[in-house]
Amino acid sequence: MTSGVRLRRSSYIISYWKNGKLIYENYLSGISISASPLCTIVLDFFGRWRKPEELNAHLDAFSPTSIQRTLRQLRDFSFLELEGRRDERSRAMQAWARWSPEGSFFHFATKDVPYQVDLEVERRTVRNFLREQPKPPFFKRYRNAPIVPLPSPELPTNSEFLRVLFARRTRRDFSRRTLPLESLAHLLRLTWGVTKYAESDLVGSVPLKTSPSAGACHPIEVYVAAVRVQGLPQGLYHYASDRHRLECVRRVAMKRRVLRYLCGQWWFADAAATMLMTAVFPRTSWKYRFPRAYRTVLLDAGHLCQTFCLTAVWLGLAPFCTMAFADSLIERDIGIDGITESALYAAGVGWPT
Repeated sequence: MTSGVRLRRSSYIISYWKNGKLIYENYLSGISISASPLCTIVLDFFGRWRKPEELNAHLDAFSPTSIQRTLRQLRDFSFLELEGRRDERSRAMQAWARWSPEGSFFHFATKDVPYQVDLEVERRTVRNFLREQPKPPFFKRYRNAPIVPLPSPELPTNSEFLRVLFARRTRRDFSRRTLPLESLAHLLRLTWGVTKYAESDLVGSVPLKTSPSAGACHPIEVYVAAVRVQGLPQGLYHYASDRHRLECVRRVAMKRRVLRYLCGQWWFADAAATMLMTAVFPRTSWKYRFPRAYRTVLLDAGHLCQTFCLTAVWLGLAPFCTMAFADSLIERDIGIDGITESALYAAGVGWPT
């Protein structure tokens, strides 16, 4: 290692025990290593900018050669940063400072995980799970608790609301009919569109939508991966919710690309359009400056997705939603950094078969 350089510990390291081994993980780079507890002493020493040779006196029981080799490995594995070499991703992580390490560790450590799309392999896996232990029950009971019978509600047979509510299911088969642009417009407007504004004496006009958002922060954006939409060339589009219009991000053949986005889930292959939801985290972290607030962003996406699915059923369409998606591929194609704005949820729609 070049003399005179200075190193500092990465700010994104978590350590834990797993299967009897001490694991160090840089959740921003996605690199994990197994090491001895001595690694903690080394990383602690570099809590501020220091020259590598300064560690020699601190660990005089070890040879300078072995210390230099260890420091080189820690630098190569992204656990030590070289002064003057911090990249844009590290600077963007300042947006997560208020939610770290709890929220940021969970978010980044669970990105880009592999998914199983071979249904027979999945069935064998579930059979193995069942052999290991029974499936937890769907329902909970309080034994010996006093029982309060509830009246059976008389449901109107001609209720449109109940028809839509009871018909909502995640669909896995679609016809190849083209989706009218008007239907897509309805889905976007009624799910992500601004319905009106409320006035706040602190921050001015606050947008309101058909789904709740913690603190009316509305961190969720949506991008349309259009495959078969009437009058809309295939590509990626951003929905401008305040102006109810699409902004073309990228024109490209989408069907195979969407399958890659959805980790090869071939049962969604004939969907006409897929909605890729992202979160702009600073919108929420600016107001709620504690890690628990990360949960609200996830719930916001869930609220919107349910509204989307119900709206699709009301329009006579077949919706789906999935958390199995290729985070970084989607983020690269959309053109976002994956840190201040990151992929969070996917939902799609087509015509029922």
